This record gives sequence, structure tokens and C-alpha cells, in this order.
Amino acid sequence: MKTALMITTAMVAALAAAPAMASEKFTFALNWFPVGDHAAYWVAKEKGYFAEKGLDVVIENSKGSGDSIAKVDTGRADAGLADAAVVIGSRARGTTVKVVGIIFDRTPMNFFSKASAPITKPSDLPGKTVGAPPGDSQRLVWPAFANANGIDPNSIKWVNIEPSAKYVALAEGRADAVSDYTTGLPLAEKAVGKGNAVTLNWADYNFQLYAMSIMASEATIKDRPEALRGFLEASYKGWQDVMNDPEGAMEIYKKAVPEIDVVALRENMDLGFELMKTQTFKENGIGAIDKEKMCGSVDLVNTYMGLPTKVDCADAYDDTFLTKIELPFDVQ
Repeated sequence: MKTALMITTAMVAALAAAPAMASEKFTFALNWFPVGDHAAYWVAKEKGYFAEKGLDVVIENSKGSGDSIAKVDTGRADAGLADAAVVIGSRARGTTVKVVGIIFDRTPMNFFSKASAPITKPSDLPGKTVGAPPGDSQRLVWPAFANANGIDPNSIKWVNIEPSAKYVALAEGRADAVSDYTTGLPLAEKAVGKGNAVTLNWADYNFQLYAMSIMASEATIKDRPEALRGFLEASYKGWQDVMNDPEGAMEIYKKAVPEIDVVALRENMDLGFELMKTQTFKENGIGAIDKEKMCGSVDLVNTYMGLPTKVDCADAYDDTFLTKIELPFDVQ
């Protein structure tokens, strides 16, 4: 009896002294400085969805899709956000990244100009200056859009501008236009005035392809499959919460990232929702990848981006890590 008591006491003492099970670190590279469609990841972190999957997620900013892809491909991040077209193009240049989930199911690629000097159609662009950082997704995909619309890709001049300074540059006339998703309208209007920002939505000119996506490297896919699966499920639960309670989501986001403009990013977030209210997401869950659309995006990139080698659709994406998370919107 005395021996059993001593063993039990020793076991209790050992358990008390043992450190708590460590969470697995997982670095997620955003594509940009904080914008409305990043709120979901902070919500997932704050509500413990990542922790429930045993993950200690670190969220980092980037300077465009090219930058976030470079981080993931070189192992500085485990997964990241990037435009799907840029992910596809990067495969032809030797990266190992693949799309593992979709964010925007509709194409939001776009140029903003000022109402005083509007650029409303592709033929308005030759001879103009467009501001964007080198890793900007629209800048990288521009040759495909230009060729698809019969424009010389070299007919515009790109001006290097930091992500957070694009709209100020437009307002100050340092570029005739700046590239950004249509969801950036509230930020554009904040800089140039309400009603003074003009859009050139690429989707209106024969350019329908996948846009913002979550991507991961083959190393993450091969070596950390359960971490990636858990990360995606937690992230899309974050998106579901943001859709169900946008105001609560913005409170969490503001607490985590105090510098954000809640009013502008709330509008920015709402515009993002419109890109996600699709039949594909309704039937298959938030983030679902449609094979036909993905392969159509690959064909478009192969045809127009002047890649060194053609990309096989099967190499561009992997949809086996997705858990169905219901879209809480009605879809017409």
C-alpha cells in the first residue's frame, strides 16, 4: 500500500513538472499590408481555432503575391496568400507552390484611376504610368491581360510604389493609375475623394480566372499535411465567423492590428464577400476549388503570360486538404 502510494505521488509530481504540449509553429504570409480580407485569420487566431489544431500561427505581411510566394517557396513561411494566376506562372519558373484553397471565387483584378483622368477600358492604357510594387499580382499578370485584349504589354510604364503608398501616389499624380483589387475602392476613395475613383475591372474584358488563393509549397504538403489541413479548416472557420458577424470580426481585427481603419476596411471586407457568394462555395464549402475553372485559369496563363514552359493543371493545385465549411450566405 505504501509503495503504491509512493508511485502515485511520484507520477503526479512528474506530470505537474512536465511542460505543456508545445504547439506546432506555422507561419502564414499575407499577400499585402492589413486589408479587410485578412480579418478572418486574426479571428481564427483570437478564437483559438488554430490552437485547437495544435498550431501556433504567426501572421506576416508581404509586398504582393510575388513576395508571399517567395517566402513560402523558400521555407520562410509554411503557407500564404497569393493570386492564383501568379502561383500558376511561378510554377513555370521553378517554384513548388500550389493552390490549396480559394479565397475570391470571382476575379477582382482591376486598375484605379481618377475621375479627372479616367481610364475605363484597356485601349485607354497605352502610354500611361501604372503604380505598383514589383511583386503586385496585377503587375505580374498584366502581360496576360494585355495580350488577351490586343495590347502591347510594354505600352505602359510601371512605377515602383510601396503597397501602402499606392493610393497616395494616385492622389498626388505620381501615376496615372494604380493596380488593386476592386475591393480596394474604399481605400482609393479615401485618397482621391468619394466618387472620384474610377475602376477598370479586368473581369469586364474577357479575363475570368481564379484570383486570391491560399498556397503552400510541396515541402509543406509533403512533410506537414495535418498541419496544413488543420490550418485551412481553422482559416475557413474564421472566414465563416467574419461573414456571420462582421462587426465582431472588426473588433477582433482592430485589437490585433491597431493601425487599421475600421470604417474603410469594413467596406473593403463587404466587397470581398461579393466575390465569394458563388454556387461553387455554396455547394462545396468556402474555399472549394473547381477543377474546370482552375484548368481554365491555367490555360489562360499558359496562353498569354509568355512562360518559359507550360504548366500542367494537375501541378497547379491540390484540393485534398480542404474540409467543407458552409457558406452562410444565400446565393442567387
